[in-house]
Amino acid sequence: MPAEWQPHTGCLISWPCAPETWHGHIRQAEVEYQSVIEAVNRFEPVTVLSDPSTVVDVREKSGDGAPVIVVDLDDSWIRDNGPIFVTSAAGDVALVDFLFNAWGSKGPHSKDERVPESLSRELRVRRYVANMVLEGGSISVDGEGTLMTTEQCLLNPNRNPSMDGEQIEGGLKDFLGVSKVLWLGRGQAEDVTDGHVDGVACFSGPKTVIIAHTDDTSDPNHDMLAENRARLETSTDAKGRSIEIIDLVQPRPREHLGHDITPGYINHYVANGGIVAPEFGIPEDPVAAETLRSCYPDREVVTVSVPCIEVGGGGIHCITQQIPEGRFIRG
Repeated sequence: MPAEWQPHTGCLISWPCAPETWHGHIRQAEVEYQSVIEAVNRFEPVTVLSDPSTVVDVREKSGDGAPVIVVDLDDSWIRDNGPIFVTSAAGDVALVDFLFNAWGSKGPHSKDERVPESLSRELRVRRYVANMVLEGGSISVDGEGTLMTTEQCLLNPNRNPSMDGEQIEGGLKDFLGVSKVLWLGRGQAEDVTDGHVDGVACFSGPKTVIIAHTDDTSDPNHDMLAENRARLETSTDAKGRSIEIIDLVQPRPREHLGHDITPGYINHYVANGGIVAPEFGIPEDPVAAETLRSCYPDREVVTVSVPCIEVGGGGIHCITQQIPEGRFIRG
């Protein structure tokens, strides 16, 4: 599995189609999705996945003539229910189809779990079927053999109850080509995903991790974030290098549209030549944007207001999935 900062041929985004996800605010969610699509399209082409029930709206609202693939969907979190693309040294690209159970059976998923298979046919790209539950938001890789995740998510009995940590590591190594797994402890408090790593930490380069951080000891996430940082301080990557840690401001949980959210900036998308990062209309926004500029000095940072996507339970990284550069290997 390539690192997210390696070159892409494009990005997949699924259009919102489940009103219950958005608690009466699906139209606002659509506006924010449209803004993310426009921002990513500045750097690389977006392909929009649409449930048959929304295809007319998608063609009208997705903007810039983005190509649309019609596929049955339960929800719109392509990072988690979509394919994970892998590459070979020769430049071939295939996809891995992990099992998807809606974050431990927290919602319908009979359609979403078939999205990688549908895309394999549509894109005519080889599919490798992995017999274990895994969501893309639960992992981050450096493209050099190291994968980072959380114990809270991958060791949760609502994912792979018949597998222990060693077996889960084996599956990650077999299907994603990694050789070392770094285990953080937990993700954000009250996280419906049971602690996805893309809410708390991500690789931003070889041996470099951006980690959510707060000095506010009254923040419910303070102790968890501090523990995760302490684990990384004593970790090495697959090549034996110590981890360089970059702190990224973590705002306190707050309310938006009558719902509790935990704004966070780790959940951003790395595009070709750009970073599409969230903003929430709070004082931490410019501080986070400046930190991201320092982390990705060769990329333009574009911020998009996405508080309603947080109401739905995710962020910019959750609604995007990169397609790495290379040749699709068939069948």
